[in-house]
Amino acid sequence: MSTGFVSVAYVLASVLFILSLGGLSHQESARRGNFFGIAGIIIAVGATIAGVNMGIGSTSTIILALVIGAVIGLFLANKVEMTQMPQLVALLHSFVGLAAVLVGFAGHLDPLIKTAGAEHTIKMVEIFLGIFIGAITFTGSLIACGKLQGVVSSSALTLPGRHAMNLLALGLVVVLGSWFISTDSLMPLIIMTIVASVLGIHLILAIGGADMPVVVSMLNSYSGWAAASIGFMLGNDLLIVTGALVGSSGAILSYIMCRAMNRSFVSVILGGFGQTSGSSSAGSADGDLVALETSTEEVCEELLSAKSVIIVPGYGMAVAQAQNAVGEITKILRDKGISVRFGIHPVAGRLPGHMNVLLAEAKVPYDIVLEMDELNDDFPDTDVVLVIGANDTVNPAAMDDPDSPIAGMPVLEVWKSGQVVILKRGMASGYAGVENPLFFKDNSRMLFGDAKESVDKLLGILRDG
Repeated sequence: MSTGFVSVAYVLASVLFILSLGGLSHQESARRGNFFGIAGIIIAVGATIAGVNMGIGSTSTIILALVIGAVIGLFLANKVEMTQMPQLVALLHSFVGLAAVLVGFAGHLDPLIKTAGAEHTIKMVEIFLGIFIGAITFTGSLIACGKLQGVVSSSALTLPGRHAMNLLALGLVVVLGSWFISTDSLMPLIIMTIVASVLGIHLILAIGGADMPVVVSMLNSYSGWAAASIGFMLGNDLLIVTGALVGSSGAILSYIMCRAMNRSFVSVILGGFGQTSGSSSAGSADGDLVALETSTEEVCEELLSAKSVIIVPGYGMAVAQAQNAVGEITKILRDKGISVRFGIHPVAGRLPGHMNVLLAEAKVPYDIVLEMDELNDDFPDTDVVLVIGANDTVNPAAMDDPDSPIAGMPVLEVWKSGQVVILKRGMASGYAGVENPLFFKDNSRMLFGDAKESVDKLLGILRDG
């Protein structure tokens, strides 16, 4: 295949990737965005294979690897539950990081193009940066996956002098970079990879579990920049463009999520929520407060007598797989002329857009699924709010308690509604480890039990009229 044809294919693939990102920014166009992305990657891989001058054996090996990878991917896609999607995404980010490390070493040991002078120095910098970012992404993503899966503690690991250790590691990386660029030696590259891998582990271990959605987005950005660095090394324009798209979109998403939590990106990196349990929460400071319990029959009566209902889903709904029953309840209430809307916090669940995907799966209309900023002013005019498995995102301590670890974090102000019904297994704190005074509000009622069972009971009563 001619170079010109490959370039045209790369431009087309780049356009498709951009259209894919645009499509994924809205629920209505997300499916179309996925198809654009699939088409782009097929064109990109096909053009790359056809454009490289290789023997039949090499082409066959690549095609075999693609088939094996596709089979594994299809198997995982069908096996992994939606609640496990955050850890799967983190694991896939680790693969990108590992690929950047391996390609970086291969590019140094057996370069495709011989370089000299300033061009060679630039190439060495690209190799060094690609491997450095890739190693941090690889080990950091594995730790993030472990935290989300529960095999690694979600609490933040705060070692004495950890910031000094991180700075020392970065200083050592700079020294190793100077050594590598001046000598082309393999040894500083190997040492740097080890240091970067340890740094990636330490950085993510030091971040509390409640910040994991931001961390996953951040690691997505890292993987993109690692790919872009390797693209420069290989002279592959499409890899540069794709890496830049992933890196910049991940960085923008991380910024949006940090803003939604009233936190800076630096504060997340230096240590996340979950390091303390809150010093003045209602549950601990006022032991005489009692949470009032309700029943499914009472909740149904309140729903049927309401004019406006807002449902706030959280990770608990995802774990219980209650979204389909929630979707049916929504349809029944709307058929009776009751206004039903959903309030989604930007960090609800453990992955950006987690709740939106679940509700789309349950065929909830897109136009009634609203973001926090679109809905917060409407709670005073709402009769009933159903909180299903959410905790930290509806915690009034974020606004009322300046000593709370989540102080200043924008939350869904559900307590301003006429009645709040909270579906939970018990009185345990959320993923951030912060007690929730919402449970003790005068207009709050607790419906204890598994979210799926509780929602199924509500659905059964509503069906019976």
